[in-house]
Amino acid sequence: MEVVILPGSKQIGKLAADAVEALLRRKPAAVLGLATGSSPLPVYDELAARHERDGLDFSAAHAFALDEYVGLEPGHPESYREVVRREFTNRVNILPENVHTPDGAAQDLPAACEAYEDQMRSMGGVDLQLLGVGTDGHIGFNEPGSSFASRTRIKSLIEQTRRDNARFFNSLAEVPHHVVTQGLGTILEAKHVILIATGAQKAQAVRDFVEGPVAAICAASILQFHPHATILVDEAAASSLKLADFYRHTYDNKPAWQGL
Repeated sequence: MEVVILPGSKQIGKLAADAVEALLRRKPAAVLGLATGSSPLPVYDELAARHERDGLDFSAAHAFALDEYVGLEPGHPESYREVVRREFTNRVNILPENVHTPDGAAQDLPAACEAYEDQMRSMGGVDLQLLGVGTDGHIGFNEPGSSFASRTRIKSLIEQTRRDNARFFNSLAEVPHHVVTQGLGTILEAKHVILIATGAQKAQAVRDFVEGPVAAICAASILQFHPHATILVDEAAASSLKLADFYRHTYDNKPAWQGL
């Protein structure tokens, strides 16, 4: 696990976009894993700018979203299918048919989850997965207590997550109680994971999953087992890390050939 501490979200967005751009230039048909929420927005803004300014090409790429609410009507502005389109894929030249999201409206949710896993597998798996992290350490919607071997499945949201996400809805009552999410076992199979955390409210979660024990109570701690996990945090989110100075020193002296 590599921890990179940067001044703010703008610098984080640029560094993560560098990794995506490098991947697309060596593998135009790369498979991207897309997260929603506020954490990846600077990355999407930077990638959209590079597409517009530099012609960064997404036309052969595929993208798979991490999760989707269960029970929202088709076209709901806060469904993750719509959020992914609005915040990113409609701003670049990725083909609409190459953008995939879990089906939270399926009549047979277990079958739809299995089909989503099969679809990712048929594409060779995710090359680069973007993640945020919840204040309780969840990634995707893998809440505390999630199995480290879990695959794409339906999950119940804890109330803290519903409260955290209520800012995207008119009221807490509108936030669904269930989601479909890629599992921790699924996420762990991505070839490269980039997790982004900003703000003091994420500081405890960052310390728990970076420097704490690997434990189901903190789902993101599973990333300690990932062979290529990059953690991008701002100063506020890094404020509780005991080894912050070591992480800074390591990154400042990192060989250029190593990349992100």
